[in-house]
Amino acid sequence: MRRLLAAATTIALAVIGAPGDARAANERTDGPGYARAAHSIRWSACTDPSLRTHKADCGFVSVPLDHSAPNGKKIQIAVSRIKHTVPDAKFQGVMFVNPGGPGAKGRGLSVLGSLVPKQAGAAYDWIGFDPRGVGASKPSLSCDDDYTGYNRPPYVPTSSKIERTWLKRTEAYAKACAKAGGDLLGHLKTLDTVRDMDLIRYELGARQINFYGFSYGTYLGQVYATRYPERVRRMVLDGVVNPTRVWYDSNLDQDLAFDRNIQVYFAWLAENHKVYRLGRTAREVRKRFYDEQKDLTRKPAGGVIGPSELTDIFLQAGYYTFGWADIARAFSGWVREGDPSGLRKLYDANNPQGRDADNNYAVYLATQCTDAAWPKSWTKWTSDNWEVHRKAPFETWANAWYNAPCRNWAAPSGIPVTVSGETVPPVLMISETLDAATPFSGALEARKRFPRSVLVEGVGGTTHSGSLYGNRCVDDTIADYLATGKLPERQSGERSDKRCSPIEPPAPVAAATADTKAKRVPVPAERLEMQKLIAGR
Repeated sequence: MRRLLAAATTIALAVIGAPGDARAANERTDGPGYARAAHSIRWSACTDPSLRTHKADCGFVSVPLDHSAPNGKKIQIAVSRIKHTVPDAKFQGVMFVNPGGPGAKGRGLSVLGSLVPKQAGAAYDWIGFDPRGVGASKPSLSCDDDYTGYNRPPYVPTSSKIERTWLKRTEAYAKACAKAGGDLLGHLKTLDTVRDMDLIRYELGARQINFYGFSYGTYLGQVYATRYPERVRRMVLDGVVNPTRVWYDSNLDQDLAFDRNIQVYFAWLAENHKVYRLGRTAREVRKRFYDEQKDLTRKPAGGVIGPSELTDIFLQAGYYTFGWADIARAFSGWVREGDPSGLRKLYDANNPQGRDADNNYAVYLATQCTDAAWPKSWTKWTSDNWEVHRKAPFETWANAWYNAPCRNWAAPSGIPVTVSGETVPPVLMISETLDAATPFSGALEARKRFPRSVLVEGVGGTTHSGSLYGNRCVDDTIADYLATGKLPERQSGERSDKRCSPIEPPAPVAAATADTKAKRVPVPAERLEMQKLIAGR
């Protein structure tokens, strides 16, 4: 996001791939039109360095562009597979992985199994895939490679000129996508990807899937489970989307949550004033931030970092604690020494330009704009966003403009799936209390809709989709679930079922000692790379 009759029978049928199960695993229950032989994926060694290191196989699955016309035009979904390393008798099936977005590439995420503690991931075939329109899947969608470059107008429309400029930009982007997208543009809904997943399942010869989804990927999992409950075995949903707020309302929810999180970050900066010298109180740091935004409106740092770019740099602090020290050091370098290089480095790292980045954004819009209807009236947008801005000025208008192309999107919108997990096997959900991208209230709503689910809470934490980062309380729970199906006991009431300490803020860079570093769990480099995919925007 800037950023869904199992029961005992499901568990009994869960171990797929055994010799006697082959015929049953290939049976189709979707009705006519999908007749094909399973196991038709032509696998070959992946060329991506990370996947090659893990000896992953890559291939393509042919799926209908329009699932209502299964014998019509086909498109190709890029998939990867890292096979189980346990004896076949202990094989636990295929594990699909999705990093979220929507629009994030997922083929590289098959390496996730290597990060699960206790070698619990070794019993699965990990399946990564680039959703339709994304990455190596064919075709992929890109509309305007230069759209998110430097020197954009300020986000807050304090004048009619700024407002007109942004309206013109967002309308032009929607038109560019209409031209570039062709007939693909109308077939990029969440439900299209869910149906693709089920065809991939079939081509793998699997009766059921396991699923590990982050952020928007948790909504993808919820919708798959709603549509195909009997084909779900185990699911881990990290950073849980509220299925009732898709998608206009969920972005307004985010605005409030990100503003709260940036205040938490300002307080951390104040606590470390001796290191960064940005203010002794959260109020002083906040004033410093907004004063600098005004100054950057008049004269961008290094000629390119204006108020919009500064917001985008600080936005990462609302997602994760890991970059707090880097952002602080870069901002302090500019404020105290007039050095813009740190800010520019961070902006370039988190806001890459070019076709890949635009592909992510284009498919993000193509999915969110068509999963559900968006208000067409600009009066509605301005009324809602000014109301939220008065309470939460940090991100509100940035988020509004990010999604504004939906007003003029060429493809028609659909009706969101009514998510229900009444017959779905036990699901593991994970969220930190102050997750801004997917607020905790959404995790509670999803928990209610999946009555056999269990929710693990990182109490008081601000990190989004933080599993497999080294938090043993969370990660060992995941490992136990994947190994045995065991979950913590579900508690009564509207609350989490297991409470863990959150992912801690970093030590301030200049004050870190060998002792404090030794107490911190190192985060695998691959997981940090995945963070960029999961954050999206």
